[in-house]
Amino acid sequence: MRSAVVLLFVAAIACQRAPAPDLLNSGVWIDLSYDFSPDTIFWPTAKRFELQIESAGRTPAGYYYAANNLFTSEHGGTHLDAPLHFAEGKWATDQIPLERLVGPAVVVDVTNHAANPDYQITPDALEAWERANGPIPDGAIVLFRTGWGRHWPDPVKYLGTARTGPEAVAELHFPGIHPETARWLTARGTIDAIGIDTASIDYGQSSTFDTHQILFAANIPAFENVAQLDRLPARGSVVVALPMKIKGGSGGPLRIVAVVPRDAF
Repeated sequence: MRSAVVLLFVAAIACQRAPAPDLLNSGVWIDLSYDFSPDTIFWPTAKRFELQIESAGRTPAGYYYAANNLFTSEHGGTHLDAPLHFAEGKWATDQIPLERLVGPAVVVDVTNHAANPDYQITPDALEAWERANGPIPDGAIVLFRTGWGRHWPDPVKYLGTARTGPEAVAELHFPGIHPETARWLTARGTIDAIGIDTASIDYGQSSTFDTHQILFAANIPAFENVAQLDRLPARGSVVVALPMKIKGGSGGPLRIVAVVPRDAF
């Protein structure tokens, strides 16, 4: 009964944007999130995740009781970047409309080009996707697959460095989205959100974070460190991306999932 209620709720949000609402009942659910643990990768200047055990055992009354405190940066592991992160006055985490976090997934596979850790995804990749798959639908969540997830959770391979602190930022090397691609997406005016399977939508060597600035000025939120994009088809699946609802937040831990047609496997 509970699962049916959840499906009806998600369908009510997604039905105007997803091409096949029945997919929510018949498809396969894929978790696109990494778990949070001591091994979770964070930006070199961010506070890492810590789970502090408050209780884990039998109480004097005889029942088992577990409770923890957690400490973490907004921006680490699989997480949301709210537009406020780089655009003053734009949506904070709690202000992003739900309908912008649920929608048809467009998966742009650039793994053939991303062997270079300083690769930036250009508009050519989106134009090639449209030639092969048709126009990107309105309300799409555009996910870029670089293949970088194969390096998780090795920080040296995934980030380019295992060092922490401000001096480590200059050592970051991983693919990202070229600012011209951000302009291409914002010019469409119909993209709800974007995501990538690396630590940032800007490539590791960026110092001005132009892609963040361009997309967030248009109130387009981003998902970073997205997992298992190799399990999604180029089109046809639906994404549900719900962050921790932090009032006034610039981002937050994200549970992102997709429902995929069974015939995609």
